[in-house]
Amino acid sequence: MSHADALPPLLSEILERIPSEPGVYLMKDKRGKIVYIGKAQSLRQRVRGYFTRSGDTRAFVALLGRLLGDIETLVTNNEKEALLLENNLIKQHQPRFNVKLVDDKNYLVLRLDSSDQPHTTAWGEAAYPRLEVVRRMGSDGARYFGPYHSATSCRQTLQVVNRHFKLRTCTDQVLAHRKRPCLQYQIKRCDAPCVFPVDPQVYQEQVRDVSLFLDGKDQELVARLHERMRAASNAMEYEVAAAVRDQLRALEKTLEEQRVVSEERRDQDVMGFFREGTVVEIAVLHIRGGKLLGRRTFRFSGQEFPDEEIVSSFVSLYYDLGSYIPDEVLLPCPIEDRAVKEEWLRERRGQAVDVLVPRRGPRRQLVRLADKNAAAAYASHRDRAQESAELLAQAQARLGLKRLPQRIECFDISHLQGTATVASMVVFINGDPAPGEYRRFKVKLATNDDFAAMYEVISRRFRRSVKGVAGERGWPLPDLLVIDGGKGQLASAIAALSDVGVDTGHEGIDVVAIAKERESQKGSQPDRIFRPRAKDPLKLRPNAAELFLLMRVRDEAHRFAITYHKSLRKKRTLHSALADVPGVGPARQRLLLRHFGSLKKVVAASLEDLVAVPGMARPAAEAVHRFFAHAEAEVAEDAAAEELAALTEEHEA
Repeated sequence: MSHADALPPLLSEILERIPSEPGVYLMKDKRGKIVYIGKAQSLRQRVRGYFTRSGDTRAFVALLGRLLGDIETLVTNNEKEALLLENNLIKQHQPRFNVKLVDDKNYLVLRLDSSDQPHTTAWGEAAYPRLEVVRRMGSDGARYFGPYHSATSCRQTLQVVNRHFKLRTCTDQVLAHRKRPCLQYQIKRCDAPCVFPVDPQVYQEQVRDVSLFLDGKDQELVARLHERMRAASNAMEYEVAAAVRDQLRALEKTLEEQRVVSEERRDQDVMGFFREGTVVEIAVLHIRGGKLLGRRTFRFSGQEFPDEEIVSSFVSLYYDLGSYIPDEVLLPCPIEDRAVKEEWLRERRGQAVDVLVPRRGPRRQLVRLADKNAAAAYASHRDRAQESAELLAQAQARLGLKRLPQRIECFDISHLQGTATVASMVVFINGDPAPGEYRRFKVKLATNDDFAAMYEVISRRFRRSVKGVAGERGWPLPDLLVIDGGKGQLASAIAALSDVGVDTGHEGIDVVAIAKERESQKGSQPDRIFRPRAKDPLKLRPNAAELFLLMRVRDEAHRFAITYHKSLRKKRTLHSALADVPGVGPARQRLLLRHFGSLKKVVAASLEDLVAVPGMARPAAEAVHRFFAHAEAEVAEDAAAEELAALTEEHEA
């Protein structure tokens, strides 16, 4: 039965009347307030999809049946028009469940009026172009460079230009009314067009040089300066040539300090994505001409949207605010409407724009760099204590726990076809891993039985809480015990706890099991949470904070168990069959392996080759040769086991 069957009759009638054309839908609560705005290529298919069992999994979708009072639709000619309308409506209404992006007023650009000829200002004077800091780009024919992620980086760039190029820094009003040159003229950073007659063509050469510098066209700029220096020298204008030489040296030093991150020499915005529970951090790296100029970061909390939908909404809102549109926009994950976004950005920019999701190569490396920046930004300003408290309280409420899960322990079993069976115990305190509390166990029971192994490990661990060991202080009891597995592993853990005297009832510790996502005939089954005395698993939303916490704990336990299992397997392999040769101790084992390089070569060696090894007596060499002459089957079996272990390790990775 679908959710639509349980809807109020009025809402069911509204769903029946939804058109199939592209457009925008506005979901309203019972008071008429808009709570969500979305777009779709087919309104009917998209909106009705919210109310089916296999439909949308976002947090607010489960609330729609009792929350919604009306659904309004606006039909458009195509999906691009729907995108534009959606952006405008989201900015206008700021719905509760939409990603919100407001202009933080930190968007700075450099403006250069790079007209080919000086023009007349409102003050009636010839206007020599100047470079200035502005917050918005206009359609006035001027050139704009940026954006810059902070006022500091923007003004540092302006200082470099003022230091190396002789553009005026005064305003048009000062230019028109000044009677004597300022300090910039005295220190030879300006030719004072406000007072002295400056050749407009010579000034325009400086304007072009500044444009090349800000565009990142370093080679062309350096070549122009070299040519100008040679021309002045040939004309015997040695003072001019010396001034250009000094300018060239200073610029080359400045250009060496700039960081080149891309050989493409294109303008790129690279978006990075980091998520922890319901908190999302997005970083935008600004690359201009292959050089990283800076970054901007955006933080969203309370987001249970799928990653791709957050990124798609962010792209629309970010560039709709007036941000500079580069040649390429690199995204961290695929989005459904990439082609529509590409066309929309092209129309806004007036030039081709590529929206890409790189999978390999230099562009993928840039996306990874942006992801690292997003993670670093998240770590730098998050309130760990507050977020941990909110996360644990949310997990307690959703999982129905008796107490706040401040100490969480998780157990995982790892083995290779029943051999080298080990278990891991990881501990999270207040939502963060506590590696000093981790423990690992060698399972004594020699059987390929995960349930029995889990029973043994849980028993051994919790006896230390009940009785202590050898007079030591007992291990503290966890608030929440997490078992990696399904109903069988959970039942084994509960039985073990009961047998050692640990209460799991109304006053005892909480125990849950988490089963991994899997594919079945009914389709993909997400991670499921099993609880004692509950028949059906608890299905949490894919992006729910409490599920994220349990998955993080489970994955850490799995990693720790696999690491221990690999180390034991490696030791077992290094032990090799040499340890079973009578009369050959550890020292001669090391000699043979060091001399031949591998066990396989030791097995293939002749008696004379073995005797020739320094430190090997003939009786010991004969014992090795005789042993392996009768053990070819065992060696072949060991080789097969090593190959199987390697394949298993590759699969786990």
